[in-house]
Amino acid sequence: MKWCTCVTLIWIFWTGSVESESPPDPLIVEIPNGKILGLDNGLYYSYESVPYAEPPIGDLRFESPKPYEGHWKDIFNATRPPVACLQWNQFIDDTNKLAGQEDCLTVSIYRPKSTKRSSLPVLVLLHGGAFMFGRASLNGHEYLMRQGTLIVVKISYRVGPLGFVSTGDKDLPGNFGLKDQRLALEWIKKNIAHFGGKPENIVLIGHSAGGASVHLQTLRHDFGQLAKAAVSVSGNALDPWVVQSGARRRAFELGRLLGCGQLHDSVALKKCLKSKPAGEIVSAVKSFLIFSYVPFTPFGPVVEPADAPGAFLTQHPSEVIRSGKFAQIPWLASYTTEDGGYNAASLLEQSNKTGENLIEKLNDRWFDWAPYLLFYRDSFETIKDLDNYSTDIRQAYLGDRRFGLESYWDLQRMFTDVLFKNSVPKALDLHRQYGKSPVYSFVYDNPSVSGVGQVLSKRSDVNFGTVHGDDFFLIFDVGSFRAAIRPDEEIISRNFIRMLEDFSLSDNGTLTFGSCVFEDNVGREHLQHLRITRNGCKNEKFSL
Repeated sequence: MKWCTCVTLIWIFWTGSVESESPPDPLIVEIPNGKILGLDNGLYYSYESVPYAEPPIGDLRFESPKPYEGHWKDIFNATRPPVACLQWNQFIDDTNKLAGQEDCLTVSIYRPKSTKRSSLPVLVLLHGGAFMFGRASLNGHEYLMRQGTLIVVKISYRVGPLGFVSTGDKDLPGNFGLKDQRLALEWIKKNIAHFGGKPENIVLIGHSAGGASVHLQTLRHDFGQLAKAAVSVSGNALDPWVVQSGARRRAFELGRLLGCGQLHDSVALKKCLKSKPAGEIVSAVKSFLIFSYVPFTPFGPVVEPADAPGAFLTQHPSEVIRSGKFAQIPWLASYTTEDGGYNAASLLEQSNKTGENLIEKLNDRWFDWAPYLLFYRDSFETIKDLDNYSTDIRQAYLGDRRFGLESYWDLQRMFTDVLFKNSVPKALDLHRQYGKSPVYSFVYDNPSVSGVGQVLSKRSDVNFGTVHGDDFFLIFDVGSFRAAIRPDEEIISRNFIRMLEDFSLSDNGTLTFGSCVFEDNVGREHLQHLRITRNGCKNEKFSL
């Protein structure tokens, strides 16, 4: 009997030891909230729709996000793709463009299998969408997972009126979407090591409004505690569509449209808006569009009053940079040679009934539409000043010619310069004057076979050049915008991903693309950027 007991104890001890030494299940990850179950996708593991904030519904609507405090008794199912935050989506080809859910504040993590490292640097994505729409799941991660050198994390954040409505005072300050992003970054810094990520090697990247969001995040002086470097692709905080005036007027107009009456008190407006169905609030966006999806950002970031609790931005971005009170980390800003195709291409769509397109109507409606197309509606005190500027800018790009297909490239160049390109040297110059960390730039000049231009114009007979997203979609694939990827783009895609990996690991902020080393603009007499084409890359003086 004693012998049997002894053998049994030995067997229990031995089997227990074997079990304790068995490798952990990579699909199960434990974080402070509990265990989560991921998914094996062949090349990588995914852990999707993990909450970082309490649902922004009910009393939490139009409030700063609250950290998620739930603790799961059972294993959390992280195999469901992230939902889009509730939005009025430009790319839904229907009169009803409502999509998404109000309960949407999650992060999704993707970890490649094929790696020799025990832990990996981390690339965090802020999706684009003009601060009005977009979703994390739209940005494919297959290129990144195939290369297998970076963990990817995608952040979902509030957009449109639910994310950015503001009365400009402490009662309804706005910037809720930016505050969502910040809280998500704090969550990633705290938890990414559980997924095999290096919390000290995080790079934040975004495109368009995502790029502008990245820049805005870096303007917080303590951002360096959350990320090592930042990349803004075709969007930065100084673009005219990012931080706008007139938000208070639009907020009360939103209330009037939803039946709140002619209010002038922010507390009353906020109370009324909280009582309305979220879908009705977001659907009201269509009343702020003068045609098509113009202006493309009726609700976006604002300068908040200093007394607003948890204020994110209390000065214009240019003033923040001049103060020197921003994060001293390496920053990369870029644009494409025809970025403005995103705005101009939709004017080429032909009416099924008449065959007309909007670009021809510009000849009669320029003074009405231009302030909304180019985001200077709230920049002038009088109609005369507004009209004079509209006349000057049309004259500068078209002279005495009319708007039409033959002058399309001049209109597209106007949109590129005003909405995307001109802000890049301004931002670079401010950063190099008032900052100490490396500041880089590139321009992408390599048209894709298909892209945003073809999608928005619904035409294939127009040469759009290198349009908004032609570079970014080689990092995060958006299949609906790109019919195919060429051999030269395969090489560029790999170089972009290697550039991001090196950026995350560099001790001194050095940045390379292929065989080219970026020129740091700090301390230089002339601004430099790297021109990337299908044939290679080269440093050159920034041409204005």
